[in-house]
Amino acid sequence: MLHLPLTVSMLLSLRETARLYTTHYSTMIEGNRLEPKQIEEVLSGKSHFPKYRRDENEVKGYYAALTQVEQWAARRIPITEKAVQTLHALVIASGKSKIKSTPYRDGQNVIRDSLTRAIIYMPPEAKDVPKLMSSMIDWIRNSEQVPCPIIAGIAHYQFVTIHPYYDGNGRTARLLTTLILHLGGYDLKGLYSLEEYYAKNLGAYYEAISVGPSHNYYMGRAEADITKWVEYFVEGMANSFENVLQRINEEEYHTDQTDLIRKLDPKQRKALELFQEFSAITASQVGELFNFKPRTSAQLCKKWVEMGFIKIVDFSNRGRKYKLSKQYEDLISN
Repeated sequence: MLHLPLTVSMLLSLRETARLYTTHYSTMIEGNRLEPKQIEEVLSGKSHFPKYRRDENEVKGYYAALTQVEQWAARRIPITEKAVQTLHALVIASGKSKIKSTPYRDGQNVIRDSLTRAIIYMPPEAKDVPKLMSSMIDWIRNSEQVPCPIIAGIAHYQFVTIHPYYDGNGRTARLLTTLILHLGGYDLKGLYSLEEYYAKNLGAYYEAISVGPSHNYYMGRAEADITKWVEYFVEGMANSFENVLQRINEEEYHTDQTDLIRKLDPKQRKALELFQEFSAITASQVGELFNFKPRTSAQLCKKWVEMGFIKIVDFSNRGRKYKLSKQYEDLISN
């Protein structure tokens, strides 16, 4: 497993950022208009956006369901039909605390193009949904020999293929995927967002998942070769994991910079202002900055050299010049 060298504060910060971005991107796929900052304000109760009430409710519901996924994974709760129905109930509950597991749809739910109204996909009839869902859950639970990412990818595909609800199918499918990955040890401490990968190229997402010779479930969708989708899904996982490592490196870099500044005394911090203006300085410039006598300035520069704060670049006695050591030079150049 991948080792992530994180402090507790870094872990909590990155995990919450991942939750926010997962909520943002998963709901954005369905047309939600709220930006990450707005979502953060909605979830914290700091702000409300009356014109986007439906969008607010969507992000509240998704965030609650995502939190439930993390709790179930931590407690090793097995995947059941009731768990899936509970996830869906949370998705559509707008963040309400009291929910009831939602039953599957009782009628057809044809998906149409929003502009042309042409049929894009005709899922299985309602009478077949319970059996299909039961079979899918059984397969998930009894596929120990199949790599977890493959199980998650196939489950995602099968859920949207069955389309067991009138609304919220995509969001629930993505949550189920997350639950499977977390239970299988691919949680990466809750720091990644597959939804970001999907949302940043929706065309590729829909193209990959729309495999099969027909838009009708009974005319080839059920038996379609889904290799293309599974490859897309696994590539998305790799992409998401790489993004986590990049963000951790950035977080560590900024943390290291903050620590460097904290270690400086007030005079050193003030001296950084000189180095922002001049690449190299003299002791006399230090004296002017602090109103010191030449001897005091020279002694201070000598002390800074010994501490590793600055280094000598011109050794002549009269015009001796100093530059910041590399770590501090990098600090002011970024």
